[in-house]
Order: sequence, then structure tokens, then C-alpha cells
Amino acid sequence: MNVRRICVLRCKSLLNSKYLRSSQIVGVRKLTSPSGSSPKVCIVGGGPAGFYTAQHLLKSHLDIRVDLFERLPVPFGLNVINTFTQTALHERCNFFGNVSVGKDVSVAELRQAYHAVVLSYGAEGNRHLGIPGEDLRGVYSAKDFVGWYNGLPGNKELRPDLSSETAVVLGQGNVALDVARILLSPLDILKKTDITQPSLEALAGSRVQRVLIVGRRGPLQVACTIKELREMVNLPGTMADMVTADFEGVASVLKDLSRPRKRLTELLLKAAQGGTSGQVGAPRQWGFRFLRSPLEILPADDLTSAAGIRLAVNVLEGSHEGARAVPTGEVEELKCGMVISSIGYRSLCIDPVVPFDQHKAVIPNTVGRVRPGAGLYCSGWVKRGPTGVIATTMNDSFDTARSLLQDLEAGVIDASSVKPGSRAVLSSLESRGVKWVSFSDWEKIDKEEVRRGQRIGKPREKILDVAEMLRVAHS
Repeated sequence: MNVRRICVLRCKSLLNSKYLRSSQIVGVRKLTSPSGSSPKVCIVGGGPAGFYTAQHLLKSHLDIRVDLFERLPVPFGLNVINTFTQTALHERCNFFGNVSVGKDVSVAELRQAYHAVVLSYGAEGNRHLGIPGEDLRGVYSAKDFVGWYNGLPGNKELRPDLSSETAVVLGQGNVALDVARILLSPLDILKKTDITQPSLEALAGSRVQRVLIVGRRGPLQVACTIKELREMVNLPGTMADMVTADFEGVASVLKDLSRPRKRLTELLLKAAQGGTSGQVGAPRQWGFRFLRSPLEILPADDLTSAAGIRLAVNVLEGSHEGARAVPTGEVEELKCGMVISSIGYRSLCIDPVVPFDQHKAVIPNTVGRVRPGAGLYCSGWVKRGPTGVIATTMNDSFDTARSLLQDLEAGVIDASSVKPGSRAVLSSLESRGVKWVSFSDWEKIDKEEVRRGQRIGKPREKILDVAEMLRVAHS
């Protein structure tokens, strides 16, 4: 399988269950341009939002040309979908990796070179806990931790401390479960994945035996989806460790829940009651801890590393998914040497000319249209915030693409004007010494990673150094 930047265990939640393939766009009128006119669109970001936007534009407009610029030398981010490869290979689509927009080339330059620019670069920043002890050794963001075991170049030096018996993950979404699963997975399972060799070696020496997944609300508000929860409860060599009191009254409201929430809650109840396929007495445990909010990471005697976490005990006001967590004034402490914050990501402003809401960490927009001025759009997390599953990103990106196509048809975007497109941008990049990576260059990296993996019995061994990627790509 042509996979980049995936650990298979994480891929199951990021790829198989939620990623809907869209091989057909139904009910969209195919647009064309006047003779000799081909609208040129630049998309900033080579992840799912960028590729879904490109896919819709290419399928819906017979003349449009799309260039994708990505900060990393590789496409797809943490995800690979066959249809993304098909899009990248489309005759009217080009991929340019290792190009950092806002640094190597400005948004203003892109707007001069293209009829429209779509910002789809996702959320590269971390949300901070804002509590004492957050900077202690042993405290990590889930974004960095996931990047470490998935082989993102920026996280290769993380070297997490895995010497403690108990780890606490703050947040109860799919990423939190992915992290817990990596920490507790038997080594023989991890060896069959394309997790990086340094991460595999570190996890082989891990002493983590127990992972507690902490959330501020209750079982009816847990943010993960059923597939990820099912993989957690069925993980060999582990057993669920829940607090029975957290589930009081939950069974009585099952009939009032939506079908997805009902199925998820039923599986939670089953796990709490010890009725899953997990092994009673298994050496490793995991469990949710509900109605808890972090107050402070507690230091060890050396005052430099984490030794525990102090949590506020909450009660819920309201019901079901709209319930709000309210502190009771009671606190409790958990001993742990590792804390991983999975409370969400933040988009960043990559160029001061782009309007940006620093509080919400999004680009203000109307159905993807960025104001003021025509020709600037956004899609994905930078448009709506880091929420939803892949189907949300797909539909969101299609909405942005439709807005752009409507503006083309209405003449809001003047496609009759001559724009140089990638020719001008690549010329500027070359003069600045930027070595961009084409999709065919990426295929060389892909082939080399697969070759290295086969030598050691893995599906892939990822190249972790950007300079080495570039050497392979341009060989």
C-alpha cells in the first residue's frame, strides 16, 4: 500500500473508518472556460482538505488547473487515500513539496500568479493547557507524540520518557485513543506496522503498563468514535479499568440517544462491566476517567520532571451531549510520570496579509470565501477549527470548492486575465534556493522507504530527515 506518514494503528482511525472515498461528484454541472482561458488555482496545504478541494475543482471544471504547495517534501500529511494519489497524478494537477508558504513564497505572490488561492494548511500549533507544570519533563502534546511515532521530521528528536508505569492522556477523542493504543500495544503488533524504527526501539523498552484517558465530562459526551473504541477494548494483552460509579444511570438513557451515540455508549458500558474481549488479569490496563479537569502537573523531587497530576472533580449541568462540566471544588491526584495533552490543535497565521482570528485560530470566512477581496479562500481546519472526522473535512472542502466555482461562473474571479501560475512561483523559488519536490520526486522517496522497510521485515521504514528526503527525491 502506498502509504506515507502513517502508523497502521493510527491509520485505522485516520483512514479506514472515517475516510469516505468520493469517486463521483453527483449533481455538479461541469463548467468550462472561454476558449484559451484556463483558470489557475493554487492550494496551500497537501493534506486531506487540500486534496479534497483539488479533487472537486478538477472533477467539476474541465479547464481548471490546480497546483498544491506543501510545507513538507511529502504529500497527504498523516493520511493516504487512493483517490488522493489519483488527484495528484491528474493531468491538470501539480504537487510541489518542501515549499513553506509565508516563508519561501508569500501569499501576495501567489495571488499575483493565480486566479484564486485556497488556504488549506491545517493546524500546526498546539493548544496549551495553561496550568502549572506544563513545561515539566514527561509532559507532551499529542500532536508531537503522534508526529514522533509517525515519523514527522519536526518530531524526530522528541525522545519521550517512557520509564513510568502510569501515563495520563488528557482528552477523550480519537487521537487520545490512538496514543493510548500505541503505548500499550504488544511489540509483535507494532513490528508489523510502519512505525519508525527509533520509536519502535523506544517502545520496546517502555515501562508503561497503565494508561488513563481523562475527560472533563461524562460517558455520554466522550468524543471518540466507535471504531477507535472497539480497537482499544480488543487490544491483546490489555484490560479495561473503569470506575463503575461513572456509569450510574447511563443504561437508563440509552433509548433516548442517537444511534451512533447509543452504540458507542453500549460498548463503553460493556467494557466497564468487563464484558469485552479484553483479558481479565492482563498485564496492561487502560481506562477512561470522567468528570475530571487538569489543574496542575505535579513535579517530582527533582522539580524538573512530572510525578503526578492534580485534577478538579466536576459535575454535569444539562444533559446528553450539551451537558457542561462544572467544578465541585473537590480535587484528586493521580501518580504518573507521563502526561500527554490531547486537547486539540491550533491553526497558525502563516502570512500577515491573511485575515486571522487569533482567539478562534481560524481564518474568518463565509462558506470558504475570505474577506475582503475576491480570489482568496480557505478549507479544512484553518477554515472551521480542528474538529470533525474526515467526512467533515471532505464536505467542508467541497463547499469551499463550490464557492470558488460559483465565483468563477459569476465573473467575480476574472479568469480571462493572464496568470503565470507555477511558472512564476517556481522561478522565484529557484532564485531563493528552495528545492521543491514534485509528485514524481515523492514517488522516489516512497519507493526508497518501502525498500528500506522490506530489508527489515516492515511495510516501510520512513526517512526522518528532510535533507535526506531531498537527496533521494533529486537523485
